[in-house]
Amino acid sequence: MSDWLFDLGNSRFKYAPLRGDRAGNVQAWTHGAEDLRSEALRALPQGRIAYVASVAAPGLTATMLEILRMRFQHVHVAHTEGRFADLRIAYGVPARFGVDRFLALLAAARGQRHVLVAGVGTALTIDLLDAGGLHHGGRIAASPTTMREALHARAVQLPPSGGQYHEFANDTDDALASGCDGAAIALIERSRAQGEQLLQAPVALLLHGGGAPALLPHLPPDTSHEPLLVLDGLARWAVHLPPAAG
Repeated sequence: MSDWLFDLGNSRFKYAPLRGDRAGNVQAWTHGAEDLRSEALRALPQGRIAYVASVAAPGLTATMLEILRMRFQHVHVAHTEGRFADLRIAYGVPARFGVDRFLALLAAARGQRHVLVAGVGTALTIDLLDAGGLHHGGRIAASPTTMREALHARAVQLPPSGGQYHEFANDTDDALASGCDGAAIALIERSRAQGEQLLQAPVALLLHGGGAPALLPHLPPDTSHEPLLVLDGLARWAVHLPPAAG
């Protein structure tokens, strides 16, 4: 019986088989509370162990765990740890550091390089990790999608999506896309520059999350895109668990 990885985010649910210390082929859908009772759940795999990471609301998480416990012999839920494998988290209270950020860094740490990890989802998260696995802290901001939705909520005449990026737009839709995407791009670029100043060395840039593809064309060409970073981190967490836990 196979082992599977499950990532329940703020807006998307993803799962993949565990393949060594990496995620296999991923399936995903946009979720809401009602989707966890939909026909799609009947297609979920069954197996020996389910490894789960969730940043969703507690009620949504509890519902998913209940479903998985009916389909798997064991269910293990990942939590942020101050030290795990070669990773050391900067937060004084590790529980306050999101498990998605923790797992993304755990996956990024295997590269043994200075890296800035940017996750573009509901939030924009940015974390600096040195080649020795030491986390130097990070930032959290609204992602471009969330910025657009917030503007629309306060000013309904401003559309929540659409438009094209331009350095200086001459249309409202384009100006919104350019401003919100540009804010994220600027924060990422500043964080990388500040990281290189702090570490006195080049820092690689790594993007993940559903909103990453829209930003990639406007970031330096050496930017890496690793859409499975959180699931790969969950895979690494799974294989490093003590035998009694796994």
